[in-house]
Amino acid sequence: MTANEKNIKICRVYDPPETKDGLWFLVDRLWPRGLKKDKLPIDAWLKEIAPSPEPRKWFNHKPEKWLDFASQYIDELSSKQELVEEILTKAKNKEIILFYAAKDKKHNHAKVLKAFLDCWPKKPKLDLLATSSHQ
Repeated sequence: MTANEKNIKICRVYDPPETKDGLWFLVDRLWPRGLKKDKLPIDAWLKEIAPSPEPRKWFNHKPEKWLDFASQYIDELSSKQELVEEILTKAKNKEIILFYAAKDKKHNHAKVLKAFLDCWPKKPKLDLLATSSHQ
């Protein structure tokens, strides 16, 4: 892996990999329902990188609001430069797995966050989020 390559994956907290490779980050603002904290061996719970309550509640996991939500969340992430750089610095030359609890694997904030981190320091294009599985 070169200095500019990023090995970032997303995964539902309810479907964790069998082996723990790389750094595991929970990227939800709220702890996942039905999961005890000692049952998810994460390296960090990054609540601050999750979408703020207003756009999260507005989106409410409705696919028809997906691109508008993604745009709002990208704007939020753009204002969190220090946190983004901290995540990428910690994960240099390591795999990162971003864990989320949403049921929808195509329309969730972890997918937007992955695209944002992959494109950093540029912003991801919304058409990329509209057409790819980006996992």
